[in-house]
Amino acid sequence: MSKIKFTIITLFPEALRPYLNCSMLYKAQDRGVIAIDYLNLRDFGLGPHKSVDDTPYGGGDGMLLRCEPVFAAIESVKNASPDAEVILPTPVGITWNQSLARQFAGIDTPAQTAAEVASLSVSAGKAQNRLEDHSELLGRTKSQESINTKVLAENAQKQPENCLERHFIILCPHYEGYDERILSIVDHKISLGHYVLTGGELAALIIIDSVTRLLPNVLGGEHSAAVESFSAGNNLEYPQYTKPFDFRGQKVPEILLSGNHAAIAKWRAEHSGHSRG
Repeated sequence: MSKIKFTIITLFPEALRPYLNCSMLYKAQDRGVIAIDYLNLRDFGLGPHKSVDDTPYGGGDGMLLRCEPVFAAIESVKNASPDAEVILPTPVGITWNQSLARQFAGIDTPAQTAAEVASLSVSAGKAQNRLEDHSELLGRTKSQESINTKVLAENAQKQPENCLERHFIILCPHYEGYDERILSIVDHKISLGHYVLTGGELAALIIIDSVTRLLPNVLGGEHSAAVESFSAGNNLEYPQYTKPFDFRGQKVPEILLSGNHAAIAKWRAEHSGHSRG
């Protein structure tokens, strides 16, 4: 069975399918790592026109999602999956970041994430002391991978073999907003930042993408998700280069061609955490 199932409640499922059905996310579904269902909120609308919104009490511009269709849609999923957790993209939510993505992927618990960020979120100046040579870098990566594998295995043992590890319902709001009472049925309020989108579909894609790429058997590289930007707090990954060696006068740093893995690891540590533009 899939590790995680996402049920997306949306008025525009056609806006989501092209992205979710290609590249990495298609492979994740094809390999049974995740499952994605679409639920059209309009199917739960009221009256002959299947209305899902109305004007706000007290006046004001725009329309708000009504409680009745939203509750009916969510409850229709929970009838079959009572432990499903509801996610609402909203400005009043906690800001989405890599630590939260790891929690939603089942890699970290909140306590583990807090401890990891406290211990691993170091300045670029301290990074050199933490990564003295290449063997230490690989050793820490393998150690973290071992911890992650153990956590995933323990989580899997908590669930019957024929059950999902986790089921998320993502409600995509639209219009001016939603009736405040909808928050009473929401488990996770998520904000993508201090800006406003037309609807929740883009937020749903970002959440699904950032969680899915952390799951086993999704990315190609063995350590692709373990050593990258934001893998430990607010760290930024070191600069990387590929062929050609000289592109319009911009050359790859000679150290990367030296074959000296300890020196390369030291250079990468020194250049991690740097803003580049």
